[in-house]
Amino acid sequence: MKKVKVISAEEAALLVRDGDTIATGGFVSCACPEALSKALEQRFVETGHPKDLTLFFAAGQGHRDGTGGDHYGHEGMVKRVVGGHWDRAPKLGDLALANKIEAYNLPQGVISHMYRDIAAHNIGTITTVGLYTFADPRNGGGKLNACTKEDLVKVINIEGEELLLYKSFPINVVFIRASYADEYGNCTVHREIGPIDVTAMAQACKNSGGKVIVQVEKIVQGGTLDPKLVAIPGIYVDSIVVGSIDDNMQCLGMPYDGALTGEFRIPVDAIPAIPLDAKKIIARRAAMELPQDAIVNLGTGAPEKIANVAAEEGISDKMTLTVEAGSIAGVPYGGTQFGAAANSMAILPHNVQFDFYQGGGLDIAFLGLAETAPNGDLNVSKFGTRLAGAGGFIDITQNAKKVCYCGTFTAKGLETDCVDGKLVITQEGSKKKFVKEVEHITFSGKYAVKVKQPVLYITERAVFALRPEGVTLIEIAPGVDLQKDVLDQMDFVPKIADDLKLMDSRIFKDELMGLKNA
Repeated sequence: MKKVKVISAEEAALLVRDGDTIATGGFVSCACPEALSKALEQRFVETGHPKDLTLFFAAGQGHRDGTGGDHYGHEGMVKRVVGGHWDRAPKLGDLALANKIEAYNLPQGVISHMYRDIAAHNIGTITTVGLYTFADPRNGGGKLNACTKEDLVKVINIEGEELLLYKSFPINVVFIRASYADEYGNCTVHREIGPIDVTAMAQACKNSGGKVIVQVEKIVQGGTLDPKLVAIPGIYVDSIVVGSIDDNMQCLGMPYDGALTGEFRIPVDAIPAIPLDAKKIIARRAAMELPQDAIVNLGTGAPEKIANVAAEEGISDKMTLTVEAGSIAGVPYGGTQFGAAANSMAILPHNVQFDFYQGGGLDIAFLGLAETAPNGDLNVSKFGTRLAGAGGFIDITQNAKKVCYCGTFTAKGLETDCVDGKLVITQEGSKKKFVKEVEHITFSGKYAVKVKQPVLYITERAVFALRPEGVTLIEIAPGVDLQKDVLDQMDFVPKIADDLKLMDSRIFKDELMGLKNA
């Protein structure tokens, strides 16, 4: 093998040409190639080049502070963005909402698989993921604004089955992060939260005739790296850039934590009990849906509180938590370390984790509840002037064996109390979540009914089930008034089950529920 070129970040930025398609690695605030993206941004600010780039990424990157994807958030620098999650890069989102760039949101797991299909020179990624959602060309094909015209997604039929084809395209440059490189360009990711998509991204670019540029912490002697740890073989790599300590932080602004890489395990104190508020009420009711030995994915917000409730009730052993970034078991982290987990039993590549998710491997998924329509459609991806993006939401919710959407019944100002096993609404939220029609179909109730997927919508005052006839009220909290507190706070009249039940009164008492003995 020949020795790899070692260049500066500024020299790497000069390798990107006007009009190139560039793919960037990272998962939220983890493993972002900051030295490379900063240098490219600086070159554009100073010279106006490179311009008219197509930016391609799976997981959102950055921390809403100018990092990650926001390095590309300059008018003229990008002409098109194809991304899985937009929320971490508000400058890019603003350009999309202002109709100044072509903008697409495709399912995160699908994009992670597109890297592999681009590498293999396949026509595209063929999957059911996204059917009937906003990614379906009959609902916009992932386009986010009026100036976005080209169809990247197509409905096809194979052996009588309706599928979506996400079209492949060549990648001219990839910026990715690794830990160490040897003199021949072989790179490990042993100090990152996981391999994420680095292997597939490098293969996709190399086989497109593009330039693979890897940012690392240090370069070591050739032949000294454990070959089992090498995630990017040197034969894929064009150039290596050694980043600064700050640019190579495991997660933005955070020191290296070996518990997130499997280097060591840390003692985990008992997860503290949380106060009996609306989110705990929701988490308690959701925890009642856990089957024994469940393989689980938890979303953020109310769903993440399920782990607290499970620990408090002594039923943590009923579930194995997984994170889409790749971890199996362990304790998932949040904030700038979101995507990582301490004490994992295994850490898989991002795209491999989505193989499992898309194939129905999750027993149950608990995700956030936002705009919900009478037919069960749910929107978590686009709200007027806020562009969040779907991330892995579509891949996960469409394929889990069971889905529970967890969130407060109304938003903005809701306050509740519990008295004698009953719910008291002390201040109603000003924003209704149950609406006549969602702005963006991130979850399709029509598809869920078609495949007979069990779906629940769990709030602090009511529980709904998705049935063929639509969203159906099946439980109501003790202490609330059906008309005033439920029906009047919805923009549509739901179906009401003939056997409408009261939610378990134990949920609303500040003492253990006894779920361990249930």
